[in-house]
Amino acid sequence: MYPMPTKDDNPLFASSEQAAIEAQAPLAVRMRPQTLDEFVGQQHFAGPGQLLRRMLEADRLTSLIFYGPPGCGKTSLARVIARHTRSRFCYLSAPAAGVKEIREITADARARLVSRSGGRTLLFIDEIHRFNRAQQDVLLDDVENGVVTLIGATTENPYFSVNSPLISRSTVFQFEPLSIDDITSLLKRALAEPQRGLGQYKIDADPAALNLLAVLCDGDARRALTALEIAVLSLAKAASGKPVHLTVEIAKESVQKKSIQYDGSGDTHYDLASALQKSMRGSDPDATVYWLARMIAGGEDPRFIARRIAVCAAEDVGNADPTATILAAAAVQIAEFVGLPEAQLHLAQAAIYVACAPKSNACSSAIWQAVADVKSGRTIPVPPHLRDAHYSGAEKLGHGKGYVYPHNSPDGFVPQDYLGQDLGKQYYRPKNLGREKAIQAYLQTLRDQIQELRRKSGRKADGDKAE
Repeated sequence: MYPMPTKDDNPLFASSEQAAIEAQAPLAVRMRPQTLDEFVGQQHFAGPGQLLRRMLEADRLTSLIFYGPPGCGKTSLARVIARHTRSRFCYLSAPAAGVKEIREITADARARLVSRSGGRTLLFIDEIHRFNRAQQDVLLDDVENGVVTLIGATTENPYFSVNSPLISRSTVFQFEPLSIDDITSLLKRALAEPQRGLGQYKIDADPAALNLLAVLCDGDARRALTALEIAVLSLAKAASGKPVHLTVEIAKESVQKKSIQYDGSGDTHYDLASALQKSMRGSDPDATVYWLARMIAGGEDPRFIARRIAVCAAEDVGNADPTATILAAAAVQIAEFVGLPEAQLHLAQAAIYVACAPKSNACSSAIWQAVADVKSGRTIPVPPHLRDAHYSGAEKLGHGKGYVYPHNSPDGFVPQDYLGQDLGKQYYRPKNLGREKAIQAYLQTLRDQIQELRRKSGRKADGDKAE
């Protein structure tokens, strides 16, 4: 069983002073869940039968890392866990805290463990990625020894922003933005709750108004509840105690502008770039333009977007449609010199063209394989007939000897060795798609000429031996 803390040493047992403070807190704070059953969202790990719920039911809670966007319940769940495990809840904000505060909390936690009336301490560190390596290292021993149960919250990928020793001592849970249904249920609960919520006001809320708030908050419960509180309080004050009606227009005024989750340099930045490029590669212009719009609306640098389009044009389209690279290059220049909002038109044109173009990674595969051979195998010398012969003394060295100028042939092609017989590899294998279909046919014509010449040379050699 979990040890039962006392009223004096656990802030979770609210005093009258604490109750007075909480009464003046914003609606999003007042509506924080008190139990696991009240917690909304994150059912993939907090729901019945899921990992976190099983850890709590088995009394086997390890230190945790909560990773996800703002307003999805990281702090609320940490408080619920502290209440559920009857632990003392200690909150630190990483930007405002230092090693001194950490040592004070861990020292007090150790003293509580050895005292007769002691109990567990849950240390919640918000924005733990803002701690530097030394600050994170201070936590290691006490986390490993169980002096404190750490819950670190971060909006950045912890595998990049949190020390690997701390990650290895913790279980990482990834939070997702709350669904529209989750947000709507929270808003309805806030309207009905008389003590913590807005139930003391007589509010008739249109379902469409609540749905609008749920949509525009973009999965952020804090933003949705704040907008609801603004709407209700402004209506209630104007109505002077009379019943009021929450309409779509009022909801729209209260939220002002849709919240778009975008960090500009972290996971959202790279995840959206990945989605854009994979949609172009997958020949889906509708998905392509949606992810492009997400990046533009989030304030992404248009030059970064243009570079991703240019990479995809070469890597995934290549010679199947060389125009894709030309359009992508133009988008890069326009993004550099024009900028947004005008450049969004050119970015969209280039991205949609790449998405609709036939796909071939033959060029990409060719250079990847060739570079791998250069790096891992024996490098071959340049054949003598291909070496530079434009200097005095080259002829004495034999450089350029035997080279045949292709343009002296009516076809612009003469069979000769350009790679060296020691390697003898075919790197570029054009696909039977788009422009590469013609390239494939042309290269096959050249190979047939080479094979025919070799057959003739072979017959002539055999004839010489017969004589």
